[in-house]
Amino acid sequence: MIDLHCHILPNIDDGSQSLSQSLTMARCAVKDGIHSIVATPHTLNGVYTNPAEEVATHVANLQEVFSKNNIQLQLYPGAEVQLCPNMLERINSGEAGTINNSGKYLLLELPSQTIPKGIKDEIFTLKLNGITPIVTHPERNSIIQHDPDILYELVNRGALVQITAMSLTGEFGEFVKQAVEMMLKQRVVHVIASDAHSHDNRPPVLSHAVEIAAKILGSSEEAKYMVNDTPAAILSGDIVEIPEPVHYNSKHRFFTKFF
Repeated sequence: MIDLHCHILPNIDDGSQSLSQSLTMARCAVKDGIHSIVATPHTLNGVYTNPAEEVATHVANLQEVFSKNNIQLQLYPGAEVQLCPNMLERINSGEAGTINNSGKYLLLELPSQTIPKGIKDEIFTLKLNGITPIVTHPERNSIIQHDPDILYELVNRGALVQITAMSLTGEFGEFVKQAVEMMLKQRVVHVIASDAHSHDNRPPVLSHAVEIAAKILGSSEEAKYMVNDTPAAILSGDIVEIPEPVHYNSKHRFFTKFF
């Protein structure tokens, strides 16, 4: 399996807090059947700034440590980039990195409580310039939780969607679990990733979530695609084949759309 979203680099964001913890996370990932991880530290979120060149250096250094410790895990550079104005310019300047620095795919983090008004324009600009945004853990966004149409529209505008494994296993709560189940049924989910921050509370584990997704989708092959074929295509900068999303008209809206 490939873990497309993991905070495994030590001491650069709220993920791993030591080299020892990074090594423990790596061993945990390998035990679960993960052979490749994209290191995706937070950036442009008002707290952390992790330029692409620096992330690449951290990845190379940690990969060397893995080799010395006989850990069979391949690392790739990336970032979890907070939605902000002028994203394209900041990516082009190196302030934020794309996945594997290919300039093709970007992990895009939304605020947890809002949907910024400029999201349509930012997605349009990125797509126009050959970059496909991958919306991270939308099931944990309170607006999207109550209005499934929002995510459906973002996918129709060209975005991909990544959900967190622990959301499926229920470790972020029942409400998040229900939201992510609905997203899977709508076929608006394309990648399952760990979003791991540690080896214990938020570990790099995917297998249990894939099993649950397979039951929801009624297809083991479709669930495995989200941790194998799709992330592999993203790493290579290739076109991703996605299912046709299912439109769901919610009868109960607790919030007004923000875009």
